[in-house]
Amino acid sequence: MSGKAVSGGDGPEDVHARLKAYVGRAAVGGVGKDLVNEPMIRHWCEAMGDTNPAYAGADAIAPPTMLQAWTMGGLSGHGGRSEAYVELLALLDDAGYVSVVATDCEQEYLRPLRPGDRITFDSVIESVSERKTTKLGTGYFVTTRMDVRAGDEPAGTHRFRILKYVPAAGQRRRGGAAGATATGESVAAPRPQRPRPVVNRDNAGFWEGVARHRLLIQRCLKCGTLRFPWLPGCNSCGCLEWDTVEAAGEGTVYSYVVMHHPPFPAFDPPYAVGLVELAEGVRMISNVVGVPYDRVRIGMPVRLEFERVDEDLELPVFRAVGRGGG
Repeated sequence: MSGKAVSGGDGPEDVHARLKAYVGRAAVGGVGKDLVNEPMIRHWCEAMGDTNPAYAGADAIAPPTMLQAWTMGGLSGHGGRSEAYVELLALLDDAGYVSVVATDCEQEYLRPLRPGDRITFDSVIESVSERKTTKLGTGYFVTTRMDVRAGDEPAGTHRFRILKYVPAAGQRRRGGAAGATATGESVAAPRPQRPRPVVNRDNAGFWEGVARHRLLIQRCLKCGTLRFPWLPGCNSCGCLEWDTVEAAGEGTVYSYVVMHHPPFPAFDPPYAVGLVELAEGVRMISNVVGVPYDRVRIGMPVRLEFERVDEDLELPVFRAVGRGGG
């Protein structure tokens, strides 16, 4: 079927019926741009602070949660998006559901990946929900399922879900286009909102702490290992029991990138995103503020603060101290 423009008379039931016809059709497929390799595994483990000995040495395996990393196409993409998936997205756009946000992903691991494995993958459009109303707006959840193989062996499954939606009225007012007053004066467009963090049962306690201006770190009740980001279980011993400690707020820039591309309406590139090593020993990603982006340096001391980015969202950021910072 064709994904041509939806007529203005099509109601939600008509749109949903047309969307459902795409379920089961191919979405994207291809071959990993790189073999599973030791440098990428090492960089991942260093960035995540994961010291599991299974990921190093002669018999190393890749961390299971790297499954998607071996299938990603980078800024240049894969070029393997199917006609059906392009049509599906065009149908939603033509029906007015032009905004998109990734909502969640699920992974299943079937076989360890090892350096030298050649990754192939293909995905299908697994489901399209009925029209749903969320805080962001009204739209449809589209789920794709990617099957990942190492050679001819199944290695894992990756489900990725997006919401294609029409922004709610409040969202449109905050992020709409520029207009004019009754007297003809130009009115600047309100600044678009930053993307909302995904809050789930595994990380809700972290965001509750942020709301109280506390940066909480999980601590394993069995071995005492601190961990960040929040996870259901301990990477060191596997224990599912934990409590929290509050970070003192001091840290240093362990690594950083300067974001130039792609530009997002709610951000003002270029800006620095740092991997900050806290005094407690864990690392987290956040913005480095209080210093020009081109003066951020590895080892720079930073201090936690909480920045309100709009009326509904406050985020932990790190302000540079000394060396030109605050």
